[in-house]
Amino acid sequence: MRELNVAATTHGRVLIDGGADGGPLRLLAGFHGYAQNADEMMEMLRGVSVDGSWTRVSIQGLHRFYRARSQTTVASWMTRQDRETLIADNIGYVDAAIAAVAGGRAVDTLVFCGFSQGVAMAFRAGVLGVRRADAVAAVGGDVPPELLADRAARAWPRVLLARGTNDALYAPEKMRDDAAALEKAGAHVETFTYEGGHEWTADCAARAARFVSAA
Repeated sequence: MRELNVAATTHGRVLIDGGADGGPLRLLAGFHGYAQNADEMMEMLRGVSVDGSWTRVSIQGLHRFYRARSQTTVASWMTRQDRETLIADNIGYVDAAIAAVAGGRAVDTLVFCGFSQGVAMAFRAGVLGVRRADAVAAVGGDVPPELLADRAARAWPRVLLARGTNDALYAPEKMRDDAAALEKAGAHVETFTYEGGHEWTADCAARAARFVSAA
């Protein structure tokens, strides 16, 4: 038996909200968690109170399926199968999405915000993408290990790591380890713990707003 990886063209779903007309863009781009969609991530981004100069962008994962026992379409970013190929595909997809949103305009500020599974995507696109992110807000998810293991010299974006006090998927020890590894790599890191579990709360959104506004 042989196995082939066959390149194919597919289309991703991107939601855009707000932003001033003309001039350089300030983009706040979000990446949802597993079994969520761009609409849900957009609601999270709308809770991040920033001024009208910002454009909110919610990028949906390419791998769509139905949420259990419903007709709601949700998505996943990737699985372990063909991992390296999918990482490259996803980074290329985010690059194309940002370029399409910009429409030829300069991107003055780019902040990526990831929740849960979307955290890894925010870091990968923010560090390895054509347009490096100025900042990454990561909520309830860990830093991709290959980025920390890669010793290539690079300018890391500012980073906010956040978790809920009862988040069983992103332990406090893991957040401390991620923060230490990022600082060792040269990143400016802020951490935040809020009341709650593996969820996006109003306190989380308020802290993210302060972080984004400083970008």
